[in-house]
Amino acid sequence: MDLKQLQTFLTAAETLSFTQTAQLLDYAQSSITAQIKSLEEELGVILFERLGKRVTLTDEGKRLQQYAQKMLELNSEMKKAVSNEQAQVVLKIGAQESQCVYRLPSILQQYQKTYPQVKIIFKPVHTTEVAKDLLQSGNLDVAFISDAYKETPMLYRERLIQEQIIFVSAPTSIKSHTLSAQQLSAETMLLTENGCSYRNQLEAQLQQEGLLPLQMIEFASIEAIKQCVMAGLGITFLPKMVVEKELEDGQLIELQSSFNIKPIYTDIAWHKDKHIQPYLSDFIEIARNWYQTL
Repeated sequence: MDLKQLQTFLTAAETLSFTQTAQLLDYAQSSITAQIKSLEEELGVILFERLGKRVTLTDEGKRLQQYAQKMLELNSEMKKAVSNEQAQVVLKIGAQESQCVYRLPSILQQYQKTYPQVKIIFKPVHTTEVAKDLLQSGNLDVAFISDAYKETPMLYRERLIQEQIIFVSAPTSIKSHTLSAQQLSAETMLLTENGCSYRNQLEAQLQQEGLLPLQMIEFASIEAIKQCVMAGLGITFLPKMVVEKELEDGQLIELQSSFNIKPIYTDIAWHKDKHIQPYLSDFIEIARNWYQTL
Protein backbone atom coordinates (compact mmCIF):
# COMPACT_ATOMS: atom_id res chain seq x y z
CA MET A 1 0.00 0.00 0.00
CA ASP A 2 1.37 3.43 -0.91
CA LEU A 3 0.12 6.99 -0.81
CA LYS A 4 -0.61 7.01 -4.54
CA GLN A 5 -3.03 4.12 -4.08
CA LEU A 6 -4.69 5.87 -1.15
CA GLN A 7 -5.14 9.06 -3.18
CA THR A 8 -6.65 7.05 -6.01
CA PHE A 9 -8.96 5.29 -3.58
CA LEU A 10 -10.10 8.59 -1.97
CA THR A 11 -10.81 10.15 -5.36
CA ALA A 12 -12.79 7.10 -6.42
CA ALA A 13 -14.65 7.12 -3.11
CA GLU A 14 -15.69 10.73 -3.72
CA THR A 15 -16.62 10.43 -7.41
CA LEU A 16 -17.94 6.83 -7.27
CA SER A 17 -16.77 6.59 -10.87
CA PHE A 18 -13.56 4.92 -12.02
CA THR A 19 -13.86 6.73 -15.35
CA GLN A 20 -14.07 10.15 -13.70
CA THR A 21 -11.27 9.21 -11.27
CA ALA A 22 -9.01 8.32 -14.21
CA GLN A 23 -9.76 11.70 -15.83
CA LEU A 24 -9.11 13.66 -12.64
CA LEU A 25 -5.84 11.88 -11.86
CA ASP A 26 -4.73 11.58 -15.50
CA TYR A 27 -4.40 7.78 -15.36
CA ALA A 28 -5.67 5.10 -17.67
CA GLN A 29 -8.89 3.57 -16.32
CA SER A 30 -7.17 0.18 -16.21
CA SER A 31 -4.59 1.68 -13.84
CA ILE A 32 -7.36 2.86 -11.48
CA THR A 33 -8.94 -0.59 -11.51
CA ALA A 34 -5.56 -2.24 -10.86
CA GLN A 35 -4.73 0.07 -7.93
CA ILE A 36 -8.11 -0.54 -6.27
CA LYS A 37 -7.81 -4.29 -6.82
CA SER A 38 -4.31 -4.26 -5.30
CA LEU A 39 -5.64 -2.45 -2.22
CA GLU A 40 -8.51 -4.91 -1.88
CA GLU A 41 -6.15 -7.89 -2.14
CA GLU A 42 -3.72 -6.44 0.41
CA LEU A 43 -6.50 -5.66 2.90
CA GLY A 44 -8.52 -8.77 2.19
CA VAL A 45 -11.77 -6.87 1.77
CA ILE A 46 -13.99 -5.51 -0.98
CA LEU A 47 -13.88 -1.70 -1.03
CA PHE A 48 -16.34 -0.97 -3.83
CA GLU A 49 -19.49 -2.79 -4.79
CA ARG A 50 -20.22 -2.75 -8.51
CA LEU A 51 -23.91 -3.08 -9.36
CA GLY A 52 -24.12 -2.79 -13.12
CA LYS A 53 -22.79 0.67 -13.98
CA ARG A 54 -23.25 1.91 -10.43
CA VAL A 55 -20.34 1.94 -7.95
CA THR A 56 -20.88 2.26 -4.18
CA LEU A 57 -18.57 2.13 -1.16
CA THR A 58 -18.84 -0.93 1.07
CA ASP A 59 -18.75 -0.55 4.86
CA GLU A 60 -15.07 -1.55 4.75
CA GLY A 61 -14.50 1.09 2.10
CA LYS A 62 -16.12 3.76 4.28
CA ARG A 63 -13.84 2.83 7.18
CA LEU A 64 -10.75 2.93 4.97
CA GLN A 65 -11.86 6.33 3.64
CA GLN A 66 -11.54 7.87 7.11
CA TYR A 67 -8.07 6.43 7.75
CA ALA A 68 -6.80 7.16 4.24
CA GLN A 69 -7.80 10.82 4.65
CA LYS A 70 -5.88 11.00 7.93
CA MET A 71 -2.79 9.39 6.39
CA LEU A 72 -2.73 11.84 3.50
CA GLU A 73 -3.30 14.78 5.85
CA LEU A 74 -0.43 13.64 8.07
CA ASN A 75 1.78 13.14 5.02
CA SER A 76 1.02 16.71 3.89
CA GLU A 77 1.60 18.03 7.39
CA MET A 78 4.94 16.20 7.58
CA LYS A 79 6.12 17.68 4.27
CA LYS A 80 5.14 21.18 5.35
CA ALA A 81 6.90 20.79 8.69
CA VAL A 82 10.11 19.51 7.08
CA SER A 83 10.18 21.98 4.19
CA ASN A 84 8.71 24.93 6.14
CA GLU A 85 6.15 25.24 3.37
CA GLN A 86 3.63 27.97 4.13
CA ALA A 87 0.62 26.56 2.33
CA GLN A 88 -2.78 28.10 2.97
CA VAL A 89 -4.83 26.35 5.61
CA VAL A 90 -8.54 25.81 4.92
CA LEU A 91 -11.15 25.52 7.68
CA LYS A 92 -14.44 23.99 6.48
CA ILE A 93 -17.42 24.93 8.64
CA GLY A 94 -21.01 23.75 8.38
CA ALA A 95 -23.97 25.71 9.75
CA GLN A 96 -27.53 26.80 9.07
CA GLU A 97 -28.14 30.16 7.40
CA SER A 98 -29.35 31.66 10.69
CA GLN A 99 -26.08 30.75 12.43
CA CYS A 100 -23.96 32.02 9.51
CA VAL A 101 -25.72 35.39 9.36
CA TYR A 102 -26.48 36.19 12.99
CA ARG A 103 -23.79 34.50 15.10
CA LEU A 104 -20.72 33.33 13.21
CA PRO A 105 -19.54 36.77 12.00
CA SER A 106 -18.64 37.75 15.59
CA ILE A 107 -16.86 34.43 16.14
CA LEU A 108 -14.93 34.72 12.86
CA GLN A 109 -13.95 38.31 13.55
CA GLN A 110 -12.28 37.21 16.77
CA TYR A 111 -10.80 34.07 15.18
CA GLN A 112 -9.18 35.85 12.24
CA LYS A 113 -7.29 38.19 14.53
CA THR A 114 -5.25 35.12 15.53
CA TYR A 115 -5.42 33.19 12.24
CA PRO A 116 -5.62 35.75 9.40
CA GLN A 117 -4.01 33.25 7.01
CA VAL A 118 -6.76 30.60 7.38
CA LYS A 119 -9.23 30.42 4.52
CA ILE A 120 -12.82 29.84 5.71
CA ILE A 121 -15.31 27.81 3.68
CA PHE A 122 -18.96 27.53 4.71
CA LYS A 123 -21.29 24.72 3.71
CA PRO A 124 -25.03 24.57 4.49
CA VAL A 125 -25.97 22.13 7.23
CA HIS A 126 -29.71 22.02 7.87
CA THR A 127 -30.04 18.79 9.87
CA THR A 128 -28.12 16.32 12.01
CA GLU A 129 -28.05 13.83 9.14
CA VAL A 130 -26.42 16.30 6.72
CA ALA A 131 -23.79 17.29 9.31
CA LYS A 132 -23.03 13.66 10.12
CA ASP A 133 -22.48 12.73 6.47
CA LEU A 134 -20.26 15.75 5.73
CA LEU A 135 -18.15 15.32 8.87
CA GLN A 136 -17.77 11.60 8.30
CA SER A 137 -16.68 12.09 4.69
CA GLY A 138 -14.13 14.78 5.65
CA ASN A 139 -15.96 17.49 3.69
CA LEU A 140 -16.34 19.46 6.93
CA ASP A 141 -13.92 20.01 9.80
CA VAL A 142 -16.54 21.23 12.26
CA ALA A 143 -20.29 21.84 12.21
CA PHE A 144 -22.85 23.81 14.15
CA ILE A 145 -25.83 21.47 14.35
CA SER A 146 -29.18 23.16 15.09
CA ASP A 147 -31.73 20.39 15.45
CA ALA A 148 -33.73 18.29 17.90
CA TYR A 149 -31.23 15.99 19.61
CA LYS A 150 -30.43 12.75 17.80
CA GLU A 151 -27.81 10.13 18.65
CA THR A 152 -24.61 10.40 16.58
CA PRO A 153 -22.08 7.92 18.04
CA MET A 154 -19.42 8.77 15.44
CA LEU A 155 -19.42 12.48 16.36
CA TYR A 156 -18.16 14.39 19.37
CA ARG A 157 -20.84 16.97 20.23
CA GLU A 158 -20.88 19.79 22.73
CA ARG A 159 -24.09 21.62 23.64
CA LEU A 160 -23.88 25.38 23.02
CA ILE A 161 -27.42 26.69 23.48
CA GLN A 162 -31.11 25.82 23.35
CA GLU A 163 -32.71 27.81 20.57
CA GLN A 164 -35.99 29.71 20.86
CA ILE A 165 -38.08 28.97 17.78
CA ILE A 166 -41.16 31.18 17.67
CA PHE A 167 -44.21 32.07 15.57
CA VAL A 168 -44.24 35.70 14.42
CA SER A 169 -46.52 37.89 12.33
CA ALA A 170 -47.02 41.50 11.39
CA PRO A 171 -48.80 43.42 14.18
CA THR A 172 -51.89 44.08 12.04
CA SER A 173 -52.27 40.70 10.31
CA ILE A 174 -53.63 38.64 13.21
CA LYS A 175 -56.25 39.50 15.86
CA SER A 176 -54.88 37.47 18.80
CA HIS A 177 -51.34 37.10 20.12
CA THR A 178 -52.13 33.50 21.09
CA LEU A 179 -52.10 31.05 18.21
CA SER A 180 -54.42 28.07 18.57
CA ALA A 181 -54.41 24.98 16.38
CA GLN A 182 -57.60 26.10 14.65
CA GLN A 183 -56.19 29.55 13.99
CA LEU A 184 -53.07 28.09 12.44
CA SER A 185 -55.15 26.01 10.03
CA ALA A 186 -56.67 29.25 8.75
CA GLU A 187 -53.33 31.02 8.24
CA THR A 188 -50.77 31.21 5.44
CA MET A 189 -47.40 29.91 6.65
CA LEU A 190 -44.16 31.30 5.19
CA LEU A 191 -41.43 28.71 5.76
CA THR A 192 -37.79 27.98 5.07
CA GLU A 193 -36.82 25.37 2.49
CA ASN A 194 -37.94 21.77 2.93
CA GLY A 195 -35.44 19.86 5.06
CA CYS A 196 -34.68 22.63 7.55
CA SER A 197 -34.59 21.15 11.06
CA TYR A 198 -37.08 23.45 12.77
CA ARG A 199 -39.46 23.26 9.80
CA ASN A 200 -39.24 19.46 10.07
CA GLN A 201 -40.27 19.63 13.73
CA LEU A 202 -43.19 21.95 12.99
CA GLU A 203 -44.48 19.76 10.16
CA ALA A 204 -44.17 16.63 12.32
CA GLN A 205 -46.30 18.26 15.03
CA LEU A 206 -48.87 19.49 12.51
CA GLN A 207 -49.19 15.98 11.03
CA GLN A 208 -49.58 14.52 14.52
CA GLU A 209 -52.45 16.91 15.22
CA GLY A 210 -54.00 16.37 11.80
CA LEU A 211 -53.60 20.01 10.79
CA LEU A 212 -52.54 21.82 7.66
CA PRO A 213 -52.22 25.61 7.26
CA LEU A 214 -54.43 27.23 4.65
CA GLN A 215 -51.37 27.70 2.45
CA MET A 216 -47.62 27.07 2.80
CA ILE A 217 -45.14 29.24 0.87
CA GLU A 218 -41.49 28.20 0.78
CA PHE A 219 -38.52 30.60 0.64
CA ALA A 220 -34.79 30.05 0.28
CA SER A 221 -33.94 33.17 2.29
CA ILE A 222 -34.82 34.08 5.88
CA GLU A 223 -34.65 37.77 4.97
CA ALA A 224 -37.25 37.23 2.24
CA ILE A 225 -39.52 35.50 4.75
CA LYS A 226 -39.23 38.40 7.21
CA GLN A 227 -40.01 41.01 4.56
CA CYS A 228 -43.09 39.10 3.39
CA VAL A 229 -44.35 38.56 6.93
CA MET A 230 -43.92 42.27 7.71
CA ALA A 231 -45.94 42.98 4.57
CA GLY A 232 -48.79 40.97 6.07
CA LEU A 233 -48.62 37.96 3.73
CA GLY A 234 -48.76 35.39 6.54
CA ILE A 235 -47.01 34.10 9.66
CA THR A 236 -43.73 32.26 10.06
CA PHE A 237 -41.80 30.01 12.44
CA LEU A 238 -38.17 31.08 12.92
CA PRO A 239 -35.34 31.20 15.49
CA LYS A 240 -35.94 34.19 17.73
CA MET A 241 -32.40 35.45 17.15
CA VAL A 242 -33.20 36.27 13.50
CA VAL A 243 -36.23 38.47 14.33
CA GLU A 244 -35.09 40.18 17.54
CA LYS A 245 -34.51 43.55 15.87
CA GLU A 246 -37.91 43.49 14.16
CA LEU A 247 -39.59 42.50 17.43
CA GLU A 248 -37.90 45.38 19.27
CA ASP A 249 -38.90 47.83 16.50
CA GLY A 250 -42.51 46.64 16.55
CA GLN A 251 -42.39 45.48 12.93
CA LEU A 252 -43.18 41.92 14.04
CA ILE A 253 -44.92 40.43 17.06
CA GLU A 254 -44.36 37.08 18.75
CA LEU A 255 -47.34 34.72 18.83
CA GLN A 256 -47.75 32.35 21.76
CA SER A 257 -48.86 28.80 20.97
CA SER A 258 -49.62 25.51 22.68
CA PHE A 259 -47.76 23.41 20.10
CA ASN A 260 -45.60 20.76 21.74
CA ILE A 261 -42.59 20.99 19.43
CA LYS A 262 -39.37 19.21 20.36
CA PRO A 263 -36.67 21.60 21.65
CA ILE A 264 -34.02 22.66 19.14
CA TYR A 265 -30.42 22.79 20.35
CA THR A 266 -27.30 24.14 18.69
CA ASP A 267 -24.29 21.86 19.23
CA ILE A 268 -20.76 22.19 17.91
CA ALA A 269 -19.57 18.86 16.50
CA TRP A 270 -16.66 17.14 14.80
CA HIS A 271 -15.80 13.56 13.97
CA LYS A 272 -14.57 11.69 17.03
CA ASP A 273 -11.51 10.46 15.08
CA LYS A 274 -10.69 13.88 13.61
CA HIS A 275 -7.07 14.96 13.94
CA ILE A 276 -7.49 18.30 15.72
CA GLN A 277 -4.97 20.84 14.46
CA PRO A 278 -4.26 23.94 16.61
CA TYR A 279 -6.15 26.24 14.21
CA LEU A 280 -9.26 24.02 14.59
CA SER A 281 -8.88 23.63 18.34
CA ASP A 282 -8.68 27.40 18.76
CA PHE A 283 -11.75 27.96 16.58
CA ILE A 284 -13.74 25.53 18.74
CA GLU A 285 -12.59 27.29 21.90
CA ILE A 286 -13.49 30.74 20.56
CA ALA A 287 -16.94 29.51 19.49
CA ARG A 288 -17.50 27.80 22.84
CA ASN A 289 -16.60 30.96 24.79
CA TRP A 290 -18.69 33.22 22.54
CA TYR A 291 -21.85 31.12 22.97
CA GLN A 292 -21.38 31.21 26.74
CA THR A 293 -21.97 34.97 26.60
CA LEU A 294 -25.50 34.55 25.11
